[in-house]
Amino acid sequence: MKKYLYIIAISLLVFSSCKKFLDVQPESDISKEELFKTEDGFKEALNGVYSYCAGKDLYGDDLTFKNLELMAQNYAPGNVSYKNIQSFLYADAGVIGDNDRIWINIYKAIGYCNAILEAVDARKDVFSGNNYDIVKGEALTLRAYLHFDLLRLFAPSYKNNAAAKAIPYVTTISIKSTPFSTTTEILDKIIGDLTTAKLLLKSDPIINGGYVVGYPNKIYTGNVADEDIATEVSGGDIFLQNRRHRMNYYAACGELARVYLYKEDFAKSLENANEVIDAKKFPWTTKEDFFSSVSNQKDRIFYPELIAGFYIPESKDMLSDYFSDSSPEFSPLLEQKDIIFEKGTVGADDWRWMAWFTDVLSTNSPNRAYLRKYDRNSDQVGNAHPLMAPAIRLSEMYYIAAEASFDRDKAKAITYFNTVREHRGIGDGLPASIDKTEFMNKLVAECRKEFFAEGQIFYMYKRLNRDITNTNGQVYPATNRIFVLPLPLDEQAYRN
Repeated sequence: MKKYLYIIAISLLVFSSCKKFLDVQPESDISKEELFKTEDGFKEALNGVYSYCAGKDLYGDDLTFKNLELMAQNYAPGNVSYKNIQSFLYADAGVIGDNDRIWINIYKAIGYCNAILEAVDARKDVFSGNNYDIVKGEALTLRAYLHFDLLRLFAPSYKNNAAAKAIPYVTTISIKSTPFSTTTEILDKIIGDLTTAKLLLKSDPIINGGYVVGYPNKIYTGNVADEDIATEVSGGDIFLQNRRHRMNYYAACGELARVYLYKEDFAKSLENANEVIDAKKFPWTTKEDFFSSVSNQKDRIFYPELIAGFYIPESKDMLSDYFSDSSPEFSPLLEQKDIIFEKGTVGADDWRWMAWFTDVLSTNSPNRAYLRKYDRNSDQVGNAHPLMAPAIRLSEMYYIAAEASFDRDKAKAITYFNTVREHRGIGDGLPASIDKTEFMNKLVAECRKEFFAEGQIFYMYKRLNRDITNTNGQVYPATNRIFVLPLPLDEQAYRN
């Protein structure tokens, strides 16, 4: 991947969110002297990485709302280019361009993380308090997070071929090519980064009992105890506020739970998922907040339950065009939405089915459901919470725990599953007699609902090696033809 590493090195010079991010020497290693002379420089650089990740080429669009959801068959688009993505036409020029852009932009973000990590140990003396641990821990977690998504896109799954050549795990800034590692080797490197990050992030303020998760702009009425009001945006260094907008301690735990599940190490996956669950840091969204009669106080994304997410205020207008405008680019057919959310059975009581969509009937075109999940009031200050692209959720930890514990303790697995259902308005629990096959079918169905328009369910189909069925009933068999995005042409020789 020499060509792309060279482009990444050059691109660091013009990092838009941090103009002095790095002084790049195109044919040599990067000089970090200017930016990394101070703690504020490290903070600025790390904030810049998050800002880059929140852009439209990564989690502010392609990897949350668009490409992965199209491949999961969650929309019925009219645009031909979107249909090509949805149909896995990887030889199409537009699809090639999209996939190549995702590849290079994730590696750019990894490069930014590496620039920080290469400098942080040598400048440990510039940090105050626990900020060295926080900066390094966040950068390691984000680097692992990015590599894991690359792996889940561009390499065979662990279940399908654990020994397959996968992707390069890049840990340095250099124009020298990083060799490709196998899927198993990549997972082990990710686990190594996240394990180190967890140790460093033991000093994360989010762990403290005084750090209360909630709504920064919620309008409270009546007598509300002080401990019920979020403290995420109050007091202390602003760098240490809004920890859920960053790769915090529990995000490292949650990502480890994901990675271990992918590697089919169910014991360690369960251990990390339970660390998040047992912390009781992330409260379930109440029915009153989800169905608030005041539009800008509605919490359609279950904000308190976000373990981590990307702050995307610039995506507001785009999301309106995508989902809820007069002619949205992405929407499921009405019957498609009702099938996904199981209207005929448990879906009738499902908060998500009830509040996430507006049904739009037509006399000359298919009836559609417009997604309202990301609706925002025009007054940004008036909204109960900021606009976020969800990265890791509390509900996912329960789903992971359910899957990871089923073979050892079926009753406990069912309890994990039913707990999420109860907090989505579904009172019907799974029967104690359910077998593993039916349990997994129910779990996948619930995950598809929960992560609708969040870019996660495609990864689950791939991990479990499950067929994908489109709107018209066409079945795409579970093979690498649909699950493995082709590498950019210039990279293919390096893997082979």
